[in-house]
Amino acid sequence: QVQLVESGGGLVQAGGSLRLSCAVSGRTFGLLSMGWFRQAPGKEREIVATIYWSGGSTSYADSVKGRFTISRDNAKNTVYLQMNSLKPEDTAVYYCATRSRTTMSYDSWGQGTQVTVSS
Repeated sequence: QVQLVESGGGLVQAGGSLRLSCAVSGRTFGLLSMGWFRQAPGKEREIVATIYWSGGSTSYADSVKGRFTISRDNAKNTVYLQMNSLKPEDTAVYYCATRSRTTMSYDSWGQGTQVTVSS
């Protein structure tokens, strides 16, 4: 069982920055990767960025490339999402999730943190 706790959301003006954190605890052995997702009101959840637990390879949604950076600190079991040049369309609840080598699916989720970008 893996537990995830997100923090760092808030209200920011367009063009501003926020850094989200996701603290991971529990059985981290066997994790393949972690992802940040977001869900805006009335929209489906979408993946924003991913990072492999070992090696650190990353990927991003086209909508955030060049603005967001995902990183990890394995010593602290924490994954970060640095969000720069924020736009009103980035407003959403952001979730982190882990994907295990066993299931190959994102099966542990945090509670979410609200990010609101004002114009």
